[in-house]
Amino acid sequence: MTATPAEAREIVLDGRRVSYSLRRSARKTLGLRIDHRGLTVGVPLRARLPDVESFIRSHARWITDKLATRSAAADVPRFEPRDGATLPLLGDVWRLQIGRGNNRVVWHEAGPEPVMELALRAGGDARQLLLRGLQERALAVFCHRVEEFCLRLGRPVPAVGLSSARTRWGSCSVRSGIRLHWRLIHLPLPLIDYVVAHEVAHLVEMNHSPRFWSVVASLYPEHVAARQALRKAGAALPAL
Repeated sequence: MTATPAEAREIVLDGRRVSYSLRRSARKTLGLRIDHRGLTVGVPLRARLPDVESFIRSHARWITDKLATRSAAADVPRFEPRDGATLPLLGDVWRLQIGRGNNRVVWHEAGPEPVMELALRAGGDARQLLLRGLQERALAVFCHRVEEFCLRLGRPVPAVGLSSARTRWGSCSVRSGIRLHWRLIHLPLPLIDYVVAHEVAHLVEMNHSPRFWSVVASLYPEHVAARQALRKAGAALPAL
């Protein structure tokens, strides 16, 4: 037998009762996943329940943060890209302008308010053009910030890409470099910098040991406050 039916269980984390789905399989390690169904814990077939619960409790802060973020995000109404609508970008409020053109985004940063113009061709999809424009802007900003923090550490600049991961703002690996969630572009630059500093620090320590957090602190001294602010700000992002 390589797997067993999922088992519904509960555990108390930080005073809150959390439901989770326990899945046993032929895997060798314990793992966590949070998606629209909630928390799933994958464990080896013979893993002892006390060991499983100890593993869950060791990740209590991550679990409660992610569940809270998903719950708040579920209450955010779907954003409609219409003429005159506003959305946050780099901590400022931008107004959308829907016009005619060859399917390109025009950024009007001068004037009384910043404007993101969606120059649509006939039959164009405003939502798709909006997403493309935001992601292009995000990649440009992220590349610049990663370069800045790598220079501070004296490390080579890795490849930088965008992510749409459900549960992570960023990731770092030897193979693929640094990937940052494109929706960070909605947030103020100091919060983007916190995520960038976190991932760049992984170029030195591929873990979350005290030495890793020491590197983070050297790059971003206010990282504890930024983490809390990121949790709140992330829950209020527009649902695109």
